Parts: sequence; structure tokens; C-alpha cells
Amino acid sequence: MSRLGRYAIPGDTHRVETTILRSRFVTTIGHAPTVDEARAFIARVSDEFPEATHNCWAFVVGPPGDTSHVGMSDAGEPHGTAGKPMLAVLLGSGLGDIVAVVTRYYGGTKLGRGGLARAYSGGVKAVLEDLPRAERVSKTRLRVGLGYEAVDPVRRILDDHEAQVSDENYGAGVTLTIDLPDERVDAFVEQVAGITKGTATVEREGAR
Repeated sequence: MSRLGRYAIPGDTHRVETTILRSRFVTTIGHAPTVDEARAFIARVSDEFPEATHNCWAFVVGPPGDTSHVGMSDAGEPHGTAGKPMLAVLLGSGLGDIVAVVTRYYGGTKLGRGGLARAYSGGVKAVLEDLPRAERVSKTRLRVGLGYEAVDPVRRILDDHEAQVSDENYGAGVTLTIDLPDERVDAFVEQVAGITKGTATVEREGAR
């Protein structure tokens, strides 16, 4: 993770197909922000290839390299020849919230344990070469109470803090609901306090 609350994730689902000694390998990688979504992705790909000999998989949910929420399966291949090498590539990819499924159609020639490990890890590496990337940004929601005279000055600093107004209410005063990156919160609150001479109220609703 290069900055607090930010890390690279798959930007889209991507697939690469290879043939090794007549075995067909189809590798599919996608975004998995939760374990449930990773398992749902695996189920969808497996359902897409119901006649395949194996649908092996691995996932990393969380920041790049974090092993708190990982999973893998050899799906009938010899132990340690598919899921483990796939997971090792994902953990070293610099990407988080990522899931991979390698679908194999057996071609009649055994690859051996080393050959299988190279085939499964190689499929994941091949997809990663061209995988679109995006950035996950952990955000906090603030409810900011202001006087009417402070609304425009506060709006002018939003872009500086990558902040967005998601809701606004006008009454005796103004309440802006603002989403912004976690690491920007303290500086934003400090600047709002300066603009309003300490009269603003700020309520944190937590991470988003």
C-alpha cells in the first residue's frame, strides 16, 4: 500500500487462454473486495466452464501482499500444484482485492508437478501483464455544519482535498455531507475550522 487507505486493484475482469502439451488453460482475473464476492466470482467462472477438468482458484482480499483474507484450491489437481502457485503470484502482484480462476481442459499428456505449477502460475502472470488497474481509496464521510457565509469558501477547498458533497441541507444553517479520502480528513477539518473561525461542527460517520 503506497499511501494510507489506497492501493491498486483490478480495474476490470480480464482473461487469457494458453495451450500447453494439448491442455487448454483459461485464466480469468477480476476484482474481489470481499471474500463473499471472491467466492461468487469463482462460482460464476466455474459455471461458465462446467465441462472443464479443473477450475482452480486463489484470491487475496485486502491490501497487496496481505494474507489476512486469502484462499486457494487445487480443485482436484495434485496438492500444491495449482492454488498455491497461483496465490503466490497474486501476493506478489502489487494488487489487492483480486481473484483468479484457472480453468483447465486436460489434453491427454501429464505435465508433472513442476509443469502444472508453472502452467497455473504462468496463466496468472500472463493475465496480470495486461490487466486494467484501478485504485481503491478508503473514504470517510463527514457531516459539516456551517453558516451560510462559509458555504462558498468551503466549497472552494473541496478539490484540494479530493472531497465530494453527497448531500446538502439548508435551514437555519447549512449541513454538507462530504466524502473524502481518509488521509485528507484531518487537514480538511483544520482548514474548515480556519475558514469558519472555529464555528463549524463536524461529525464523522466512519469509513466508506
